Amino acid sequence: MLRIHKATKFLHTVSSLSSLIDQCSSLTNPSNSLKLIHAQLIKLGLTSNVFLANRCIDVCVKSGAVNDALRIFNDIPSKNIFSWNLYLKIFVKYFDLETAHRVFYEMPQRDTVSFNTIISAYVSCGFLDTAWGVFLEMCEFSVKPSEFTFSMLLCCVKCGNHAKEMHGYIVRHFGCFSNLVVGNSLIDVYGKLGLVDYALAVFLSMEKVDVVSWNSMICGCCKSGHEQLALQKFWLMINSGFQVDEFTVSTVLTACSNLRSVEKGEQVLCSCVKLGFLSNSIVSSAVIDLFSNCSKVESAACLFKESCVLDSAICNSMIACFASHGLVEHAMHLFVNTLKENIRPTEFTFSCVLHSASFFVPVEQGSQIHSLVVKTGFQSDSIVASSLVIMYGKYGLIDCALKVFENMVFRDLIAWNTIILALTHNGKPFEAICYFQKLLQSGLRPDQKTFYGVLLSCNYGGFLEEGMKIFSSMGMRHGVEPENEHYTPIVEILIRAGQIGEAVDLLQSCKCETHAFVWEYLLRVCEDLKLIEKAAKRLMELEPLSSVPLSILAKAYEKSGRWESLVRVKREMKKMTSEEVVDCSWISIKDRVLSFDANDMIHSGGKDVYSVFFPPGFVRQVLSRELLACIITVLRRVPILIVIADEMERLYPISITMDF
Repeated sequence: MLRIHKATKFLHTVSSLSSLIDQCSSLTNPSNSLKLIHAQLIKLGLTSNVFLANRCIDVCVKSGAVNDALRIFNDIPSKNIFSWNLYLKIFVKYFDLETAHRVFYEMPQRDTVSFNTIISAYVSCGFLDTAWGVFLEMCEFSVKPSEFTFSMLLCCVKCGNHAKEMHGYIVRHFGCFSNLVVGNSLIDVYGKLGLVDYALAVFLSMEKVDVVSWNSMICGCCKSGHEQLALQKFWLMINSGFQVDEFTVSTVLTACSNLRSVEKGEQVLCSCVKLGFLSNSIVSSAVIDLFSNCSKVESAACLFKESCVLDSAICNSMIACFASHGLVEHAMHLFVNTLKENIRPTEFTFSCVLHSASFFVPVEQGSQIHSLVVKTGFQSDSIVASSLVIMYGKYGLIDCALKVFENMVFRDLIAWNTIILALTHNGKPFEAICYFQKLLQSGLRPDQKTFYGVLLSCNYGGFLEEGMKIFSSMGMRHGVEPENEHYTPIVEILIRAGQIGEAVDLLQSCKCETHAFVWEYLLRVCEDLKLIEKAAKRLMELEPLSSVPLSILAKAYEKSGRWESLVRVKREMKKMTSEEVVDCSWISIKDRVLSFDANDMIHSGGKDVYSVFFPPGFVRQVLSRELLACIITVLRRVPILIVIADEMERLYPISITMDF
């Protein structure tokens, strides 16, 4: 009877102390209270009680009293698995990952919680491969993973085979998908990887689905390009009695936007109005994006004006809408208004504004935007920095672009592609190739845009050998198949080097559809009649409304004396009614931005454009008649400069002709 009384008294004491420890966890600063409780444990001789010691350690860890937690842990004579898991948690939460890794492998025993703790630490720090390796050790030691283990590891999946392997482990350990979190995570992973069939199979095999399951399925369909399927699932979700939320609606609106279907989008919009979702900025932003993609700018502007709450999300969508439709003044005006309303711009805001600034905004305003980027702390963002490089590259301020690039903390592939193109377009092809070599040395893998930029630089610089070397390395070394845009600069280099036969062979070996202007360029410089006929035929297939191939054919037939062919071509030319698309350029003069196309010989001031650029007095004083004739003759040898040669000859008539 006495033993029972003592045991009851002991249990009552332990229970009371445990309750006191629980109450400490609700205090703002429980450290002092825990010290008093720990002193009471020493007084009662309960320091060896693992249960109470573990409770104290847990509260210390949660409150940040790390030293107290370590002291209590060291005082436990016989530590159990719970003690060691709490000890590991201390190092994961408050110390470096390397120390936590060492503690994990020094533990006398490890269970599911131990593995989950260290896996979670690796995942949160971005060491996904290491986390996967620890999971494989977990399976090797026959420690059963939990739902939490798989939900964490699914964040590490980057390829389809990896996802399927994880899927197999989940089925092996849990059978059917009875756990919502794991099932939803797997649907999300398959959706992001574009494996919609697998995502749908998981969805259908789940014992129970919720709104998150439906959202993951719809989002996966949308992201993988199956917008129609996403819409079907949306209406099926509603018909199944599930209540859609803001995330569901915004995703479906994005699907309608990708389809460029304003009719289907308006059906979803009706549901938004009924459910009151338009007050949500994410939904409103999705509607504005829909109207923008469907060229309904006025509708987007009306919705924006009627919005109750303005934040960065909805303002960004409206700025992007204006910018994408060439309404740069509206975009810049809205950007200024958002600043006045103390709406903090985001990376996306600056990206849109800087893109617009690079085309239509004077240099001074572009520099002001750059100052604002620095002031708001976004200069280290790779997307914003790349936009700055593009802007300065368009302005011709390549030194500023290089300075921005060199000051970037992290340079991704977009940043490298941007600086290579900026150098190329600003007449520095050799430097562009040097930066391409630096890119390869950095360990990043070049993509289609990288090779377009560096091949263009080879074209502009006339680096035939280097260009052919880089072109050959695309598929063999880097696994990038050449596209239309890659063949064009290489063909132009070959043509300018006089290797027209090689250029024709390369064009004919091209698996993709080549640009028409490449064949036109080849047609203009070619002197062999058979090659001219071949190029003209191909150009007419690509641009059936263009009169260029017939015109060049007519001259070639006339030169070679093939009069019957000439008559036939002239007859075809008379039948043709084509409209040429004329390129347009902009120039900033004082506070005005003026535009002129290739056929404009007079600008708004009434003066001849070429007389402004080449004053007759200056030309006659500086250039001799022989040198002027030489310049005009050289200009005539480049197809795109023929119009300039004609105008110079009209302005400065000379009788001397030069022939090389």
